[in-house]
Amino acid sequence: MEKEKVMSPYLGYLGAFFALVLFFGPVALAIYISPWWLFLLIADAFCWAGLLVVNPNESAVLVLFGNYAGTVKRNGFYWINPFFIRQKISLRARNLNSEPIKVNDKLGNPVMIGIVLVWKVENTYKAAFEVDDFIRFVDIQSEAAIRKLAGFYPYDSFDDKDADLSLRSGGEEVNNELEDELKDRLKIAGIRVIEARIAYLAYASEIAGAMLRRQQAAAIVSARQKIVEGAVSMVDLALAKLYEKEIVDFDEEKKAAMVSNLMVALCSDKDVSPVINTGTLYQ
Repeated sequence: MEKEKVMSPYLGYLGAFFALVLFFGPVALAIYISPWWLFLLIADAFCWAGLLVVNPNESAVLVLFGNYAGTVKRNGFYWINPFFIRQKISLRARNLNSEPIKVNDKLGNPVMIGIVLVWKVENTYKAAFEVDDFIRFVDIQSEAAIRKLAGFYPYDSFDDKDADLSLRSGGEEVNNELEDELKDRLKIAGIRVIEARIAYLAYASEIAGAMLRRQQAAAIVSARQKIVEGAVSMVDLALAKLYEKEIVDFDEEKKAAMVSNLMVALCSDKDVSPVINTGTLYQ
């Protein structure tokens, strides 16, 4: 049986009334030395043991001699069979802010990942009987989901040119993948996943320095590519304008020299010191 049964027990005020009557009854009988006072005292204890209080967003799972009897979800004051074994389970939303754990991404790089998970118990029967400890179950399965997710994606796209998504740039798509994975893992415990997202992401300390230098090198190469593309466009425009205005006529050797000088001047990462030639172009 995996279905949750919602119970509607008796009102607790009626049980409390009989418990009070049975409490004062033995006192009155004891005055008259009646043999019934002990029986009434036992019945009174029996009534007091059956009182149950269910707070808002709380439930009580009831078991009678090894059989699941049902779950009380409606808050209030009730009286139930005193032989019921009760297990209180909160129905409130809970937060899991996991500590960052070291995992390997798709390319085998060690990375640190931490997640934020918002969850709540939806099926009290599964939470109470399908797993041993549903709170610990959530912790362990969350870590397993993190490890599986990290194996699907590289940390960054520059590590894997064929990757459409990465852990750092995937955003909502990666978070949705994590959420779907947690839903599949936690449904056996009757847990509903409200939200799951990556809250911490970084390279592990042993490779963080090397990866930072690699990112900086990749950024420099990318910037240089843009500079070269711009410089080529400017040189081409300069030559075209010179020919169009018929300012000067270059042979191939001088054209190559001008292109070389312009490319050095435009692509240099330092300020250029111009040299003025007062002779001819061939000096």
